[in-house]
Amino acid sequence: MQEASVNVLGGTLEACSTRPVTGFYRTGCCDTGPEDSGVHTVCAVMTKEFLALSKYLGNDLSTPRPEYGFAGLKPGDRWCLCASRFLQAHDEGAAPEVHLAATHKRTLDIVPLEVLQRYALDAKG
Repeated sequence: MQEASVNVLGGTLEACSTRPVTGFYRTGCCDTGPEDSGVHTVCAVMTKEFLALSKYLGNDLSTPRPEYGFAGLKPGDRWCLCASRFLQAHDEGAAPEVHLAATHKRTLDIVPLEVLQRYALDAKG
């Protein structure tokens, strides 16, 4: 069962991306629930640097995987990232920009709002 669709700013969670379709539940939103052990809740805009870091860390998001219906991500695509991977990218100096209004409030269990705000594309809250 999905958790309430509230963003890190306390408002209604906005869509992250439907092209490509993202989210743990593949709804286009960074919703989460008990099945989402990776906490895929950060709506981020992919960058060349982040995609390279993710691939280096063992999660290749840029290579197409047609057997899973995954076309691969490219810079500029929006994607629901694992909150812990976003924090790791922040620590490594390769964090992508985020859409706060499309980032689920559960992210705050892992990433402080102040950190998210440094990369915000939308209202700073």
